[in-house]
Amino acid sequence: MPNIALELGKQSASFGVHSAYGEQQDVDGIRIIPVALTWSGFGGGSDESGNGGGGGGGYAVPLGAYVRRGDDLRFEPNVVSFLAVAIPFAWVCGRALSRVIRALKK
Repeated sequence: MPNIALELGKQSASFGVHSAYGEQQDVDGIRIIPVALTWSGFGGGSDESGNGGGGGGGYAVPLGAYVRRGDDLRFEPNVVSFLAVAIPFAWVCGRALSRVIRALKK
């Protein structure tokens, strides 16, 4: 029986933006190249009798896309993803700052 963890590791080498969002697209002379933050994790094992198992998972966050129009290339961010990250980050920073200020007042 093949080692499941090794097989999953070989397959995960091809994960990334391409597997999450596909190839670049050409639409009416405009080239769109997706950009994403992806990560994955896998594990596996077996017992002494040779019974094994494994599993894994992954996640992808669309950051935006590079858009090329003729000679112009620029990055256009995904505003929804930015807000989904920025709002909790701002809350945590504000809470930490308020605790630091409170500790310095004592």
